Amino acid sequence: MGGLKFVTWIGSLCQTQAKSRSMKRQIGVTEKMLRLGVVLIVALCGVAIALSFSTQLLERQPLVLTEESKHLSQLRQLTFEGTNAEAYWSPDGKWLVFQSTRPPYKADQIFIMRADGSGVRVVSTGKGRCTCAYFTPDGKGVIFATTHLAGPEPPQVPKLDIPRYVWGIFPSYELYLRRLDTMELIRLTDNEGYDAEATICWKTGRIVFTSYRNGDLDLYSMKLDGSDLKRLTKTIGYEGGAFYSPDGKRIVFRAYLPKTPDEIDEYKRLLQLGVISPPTMELFVMDADGRNMKQITKLGGINFCPAWFPDGKRIIFSSNHHDPKNFDLFVINADGSGLKRITYHPAPDLFPHFSPDGKWLVWCSGRNAEQPRQLNVFRATWRD
Repeated sequence: MGGLKFVTWIGSLCQTQAKSRSMKRQIGVTEKMLRLGVVLIVALCGVAIALSFSTQLLERQPLVLTEESKHLSQLRQLTFEGTNAEAYWSPDGKWLVFQSTRPPYKADQIFIMRADGSGVRVVSTGKGRCTCAYFTPDGKGVIFATTHLAGPEPPQVPKLDIPRYVWGIFPSYELYLRRLDTMELIRLTDNEGYDAEATICWKTGRIVFTSYRNGDLDLYSMKLDGSDLKRLTKTIGYEGGAFYSPDGKRIVFRAYLPKTPDEIDEYKRLLQLGVISPPTMELFVMDADGRNMKQITKLGGINFCPAWFPDGKRIIFSSNHHDPKNFDLFVINADGSGLKRITYHPAPDLFPHFSPDGKWLVWCSGRNAEQPRQLNVFRATWRD
């Protein structure tokens, strides 16, 4: 997932112990036997979460497990270097935009590639830190957040003695539009607070994003040129990672809404320090104008990166509610019913996104990692 003024995300979220599986059916196997001690720094729409885990890749271990093959087939790895996150489709289903930390860059920059992984090129400035890119409705541009105006060095999260992951709310993140034909870079936000985690409704052209304005982190919407700003949420707490439904009528997002006085005090104190550190996140759905907000998960743990199915009736997301040591993909109906697990791999699975026709699922995973701090982009055929 957006437009950010924001953040480095640092913190230990999970420690995943390798699990040995004996499989009769092997799909997309790796020929190597290696043990990796991995620390993954994943930018979650502006937030860098550190996933600490140890993964054992056994000889001929399947890339797709038997339990996963009900819904996933023809798995293809699209990236093979760096740490990659948040890969999202273009409206015509021919391209992907994603963020990656890879040489010579010190932090995440924005790249595009064809749907088969070819034609990779950087479209951000190469300076500062970037996050959360998304294609425009015409497919000829991408929006993303970048700190490059504040200087060439990427901002860092302050060191705090907090036993959870931490995200930095960097005021240097701003939302930009990059025209892919002319490479013109157009600034969309000019705010002294955090503007981040932006996606676009391809039907209406409106952007939804998280912003630190009016003393809290809330969801806002605006037109593609940055005009007609509207505040959508006013509840104290963090709301972010929002996506419009395909028809543009609803929005799904993740949130941490502190309830007790102690939770509220901690949230506000950390916000003043320029960070947030939610102990849990749940998923919510609301109308596009911010009305009729409803919590659709009450799972505990961290539930995030939700994305709509093309039918607009279901949502796919990543969660560690079942196992605090790992993230897997789950599906749930938009009304909160029908929870179903999709992935079972011992490596984390994050940032799912469907192609517009619903035939392909792209996501980022630590499966088949060959070096420390590595997530790669994968694509699979989806079967209902």
